Amino acid sequence: MRWPDLPPLNSLLPFEATVRHASMTRAAQELHVTHGAVSRQIKNLEKALGVTLFERGTRSLRPTPQARRLAAAVRDALDQVDTAAREVSGRERGGPLALSCEPTLLMRWLIPRLPDLAVQVPGLTVHLSAGGGPVAFDRDPVDAALRRDDFPVPPEVSRSPLFPERIGPVCGPELARRYAGELDVVGVTILHTSTRPRAWADWQRITQRRVEPAGEQSFEHFYLALQAAVAGVGMAIGPYALVHDDLLSGRLVAPFGLVEDGTGYHLLSRRPPEQDQRIAALLSWLRGQAEGL
Repeated sequence: MRWPDLPPLNSLLPFEATVRHASMTRAAQELHVTHGAVSRQIKNLEKALGVTLFERGTRSLRPTPQARRLAAAVRDALDQVDTAAREVSGRERGGPLALSCEPTLLMRWLIPRLPDLAVQVPGLTVHLSAGGGPVAFDRDPVDAALRRDDFPVPPEVSRSPLFPERIGPVCGPELARRYAGELDVVGVTILHTSTRPRAWADWQRITQRRVEPAGEQSFEHFYLALQAAVAGVGMAIGPYALVHDDLLSGRLVAPFGLVEDGTGYHLLSRRPPEQDQRIAALLSWLRGQAEGL
């Protein structure tokens, strides 16, 4: 035999799914088999390798470091087989594309543009979910994620740039008139968000402008702080993509302009766009939408 150390091949799919979900029950549901069938295959694999692959608790199942290493190799091998099979058959990767997007960007920028996606890319079905921060493509059930690059991205993750981040104070038009021609933010309530607590400090560092607020108020999410700014409560730091439509409509004004903060938004994916036509189509559309941001 050419591969004398290969474990039982029929155990690898249940094993990989169990590691990914940290649950035999969820692995069984994904594979449409019984919990007992998955459990037997895991035991067969552990017996063949001579190692324990999971730390079993009363109500928990934790993959060992050896299990995670083997599962990653199995996943990579299955990806290669899948890609080769599609190339041989001439079929494109099909099915809906699961896309994760930062919540406020999803609400204020992406969702309003979905009708155009349906027109421009009619064959693409996108399933959306809200999420932020790093993406574990080996565990999270997503194909791609729209993220700002404010965290390290593993080298194995494909990273396609979309547009730079531009930030600046935004407020309602009535409040903005008070600051026409002013250089500093003085005597106004400034609005913070717990998802980006250093937004004001970052803007002040970049612009070297003075910020002396009359008061401060914090919100859990960016979209709440921006809605408070629309309502005239005070000024919030507005990332351009999140306030673009409100600036065009006049609901918000950026009296001090907007500046790049050195970060940007990217489309992250487990597979490079050239290996998945769905991701390539989405990326092309996103870049078209991002022109001018």
